[in-house]
Amino acid sequence: MTVRELDAAAIHDPALRAAYARCRDLNARHGKTYFLATRLLPVDRRPAVHALYGFARWADDIVDDLDSPATPGERARALVALEAQLETGLRQGRATEPVIRALADTARRYGIEHRHFTDFLASMRSDLTVGGYASYEELGRYMHGSAAVIGLQMLPVLGTVVPREEAAPHAAALGVAFQLTNFLRDVGEDLDRGRVYLPAELLAAHGVDRERFEWSRRTGARDARITDVLRAAAAHNRAVYRDALPGIAMLDPVSRPCIRTAFVLYSGILDAIAADGYAVLHRRAVVPRRRRAVVALDGLVRAVAARRTHRRAPGPVAQTRPSRTRATAPVQKEPV
Repeated sequence: MTVRELDAAAIHDPALRAAYARCRDLNARHGKTYFLATRLLPVDRRPAVHALYGFARWADDIVDDLDSPATPGERARALVALEAQLETGLRQGRATEPVIRALADTARRYGIEHRHFTDFLASMRSDLTVGGYASYEELGRYMHGSAAVIGLQMLPVLGTVVPREEAAPHAAALGVAFQLTNFLRDVGEDLDRGRVYLPAELLAAHGVDRERFEWSRRTGARDARITDVLRAAAAHNRAVYRDALPGIAMLDPVSRPCIRTAFVLYSGILDAIAADGYAVLHRRAVVPRRRRAVVALDGLVRAVAARRTHRRAPGPVAQTRPSRTRATAPVQKEPV
């Protein structure tokens, strides 16, 4: 299937094909829900999504890999090296590192603004030194770089039937919604990394502090106040999903089944968390395989129908075709 995707995307250079294949492998191994949804995109757009995910996964692993013996200083130096490679790759349109090579090619083809990648790395750097956030407003500034820009990177690949700037706020909101779900699902694992992404103001509103979270994680004991915090976080997360939802109808029809499937599966994690009694400090909640299969099948039916209709439609959908010129947005260094 990799060969078919690369051929459809007109990616013929052997080294570049190998770079995209590397990104696809990262997506398949680490982003199971995301990879499943990506399979519903037209084949020519999948390599670009793999490149975007592969870069994000690579940077995230530098910061978060619990199995790595790297010190904080070594992780920081690795991020600096990655940013230097990124800047060179985006400026020159080529790179020796396969993930950067595929990313630079995708950015060129689709005219993706370079600042979205540097904003992402700025948030990754903050993870090395910041272990918590006082408020949702403060957390939101972090999530602009860590999540909102992912939606904005994806938008040119997905295509829109409205001016791109009209769909952009919803795409950014969906990226944030997905990450808030990850924060809630992974709250125990993040605590092991020394981080609490749930804002301190939310914890305090329910009479909870970080030490109470650590006690629950360490002992396995439950606390009704912690459950109230997690329930409130889920309610906030659902509100962000509602903000993102109108954006799906703004996408190219052949891209909608992919994003709708990701939307349903990711928001379904909140249902799984609730069904498990908000025990996320002790175990990870998962969407049942049967539910995943049903959603995936529905997405496949919708994808096939959309492609048939698209083939019959006269002319291309607005703002869906990849750019053949290099993106001109400058690479900017953002403060942490």
